[in-house]
Amino acid sequence: MPRPDWNPDLYARFGDVRLQPAIDLAARIGALPPGALCDLGCGAGVAGALLRGRFPERALIGVDSSPAMLEKAGATGRFDVLVEADAAAWAPHESLALIFSNALLHWLPDHQTLLPRLVGHLAPGGVLAVQMPHQNGAPSHRLWHDLAAQHFPGRFDPASASGILEPTDYVRILSPLGEVALWETEYFQQLAPAPEGHPVRLFTSSTFARPVLGALSPAEAAELIRHYDAAVSLAYPPMPDGSVLFPFRRLFFLVQVPGD
Repeated sequence: MPRPDWNPDLYARFGDVRLQPAIDLAARIGALPPGALCDLGCGAGVAGALLRGRFPERALIGVDSSPAMLEKAGATGRFDVLVEADAAAWAPHESLALIFSNALLHWLPDHQTLLPRLVGHLAPGGVLAVQMPHQNGAPSHRLWHDLAAQHFPGRFDPASASGILEPTDYVRILSPLGEVALWETEYFQQLAPAPEGHPVRLFTSSTFARPVLGALSPAEAAELIRHYDAAVSLAYPPMPDGSVLFPFRRLFFLVQVPGD
């Protein structure tokens, strides 16, 4: 059964905390060779302004598999070209100066093959810049799988969930391809109170929990949400004003291929 399209409005609800990692990733990009830029997994196009600000004279391509997200991205006016495509199979028409991928590649399998293929689309001296959540072991994410297995056994396979390799694996894969910089940051995000549920549930339900909820009927999904709200409140207790401090780890890396 195909998964439902992304909900841009729900995803954008926490746009400020989702944008900060993209800002931090863009800030680490140095000089680039001539060529166009690609925002791979551009979503609603919020990172387009960052890339335009850093490299105002470059052509900017946005690639995403979600028609709803691409519609939002098109409305920003920041992209020269928008392409609806599966990032795992997409290939540009010419070599690129930069492939920028913020919070996408953890949804794609087989990074040992994927990353060299993406690097192969770069011009000499080009850069692959990647940020991915590294949060699957935290209660915010683990509870979705644990509760689904407890209340709806066999309905969702955790092995199909998004995830990433260990940092040493990325160094091993990328080091033969160019100069690598890799780091991890834990962001302490203060999520605003929400009348319709726990803020961490609202944050994760628009991303990590989509495949879990999509495997259930609407009534079952509503039941799982009730169980999650109760459990996540113990892991991330609301403060007196109803807001929640939500630690969130993210892994970053840059690889710059050799120049001419």
